[in-house]
Amino acid sequence: MYLTGFADEAAHDLSTQIKATKEIGWTHISARGVNGSNIHELPQAEFEQVADQLDDAGITIPEFGSLIGNWGKKITSDFDITLSEIERAIPRMLRLGTKLIRIMSYAQEPWGHDQHEAERFRRLREIHTRFADSGLQAIHENCMNWGGFSADHTLRLIDEVPGLKLVFDTANPVFQLDRSKPQADGSFPWQDPLEFYQKVKEHIIHVHIKDCTNPPIGESEPAAYTLPGDGQAKVREILNVLKADGYNGGLAIEPHVATVFHATNGQEPDWQQCYDSYVEYGQTMNKIIEEIS
Repeated sequence: MYLTGFADEAAHDLSTQIKATKEIGWTHISARGVNGSNIHELPQAEFEQVADQLDDAGITIPEFGSLIGNWGKKITSDFDITLSEIERAIPRMLRLGTKLIRIMSYAQEPWGHDQHEAERFRRLREIHTRFADSGLQAIHENCMNWGGFSADHTLRLIDEVPGLKLVFDTANPVFQLDRSKPQADGSFPWQDPLEFYQKVKEHIIHVHIKDCTNPPIGESEPAAYTLPGDGQAKVREILNVLKADGYNGGLAIEPHVATVFHATNGQEPDWQQCYDSYVEYGQTMNKIIEEIS
């Protein structure tokens, strides 16, 4: 296994992201945001500067954390937006030697409404094919998208989109209701992260490490994000099972401890706190991996 992380949670600018990565002792960054823009949305000249800076620093990019089909896009949105994102992402992945790109299956419609499943499957087949034709692998994340409704929904995607692989996020099940199970007292139960992992593990080729606690009743955001192993995401249990299963892919930290990317309160984060918490999170992961090893 190798360790990487979404270093845009440490800093906006790439120089500080690289500094945080090296302070933890790593040589990989999971590319998502630089200077406030996603890696596939940067102006071309700015992207070239980013690529050269990464080369000079000896930092590699195993994963693009793209915006493609993410929780912020409805399935009824213009598909040309997605196609344009793909067209920009492919040459940039090839330039950086990146093989994996995180995608999603578009935002969840309210439960009980039309989920436009046929259109989701059609789009994901097209997305996967375009990357595969360039020798790249699209990996679906179990976030607040259709595939995140349950492990069974994720497996349905695997059946409907031949060749699709998964990135498993340890914490996302903690604040997602399991729509595959019976309701009790008028509500679905929370998903179980380890159960979710066990159901889909044969299709997982990348893992996001995040930890948190269940949302308060009536809310959808976690009560708190925590250091790995301190929440309800069963991070240590899942890491032990990954080791026992012979997993040799990446573990990408996505702390959300100081900066919650789903929040839109308009306030500028305390970037020193972000930097310090990111480094602490990475160092905690180093210790956990040492213990497991």
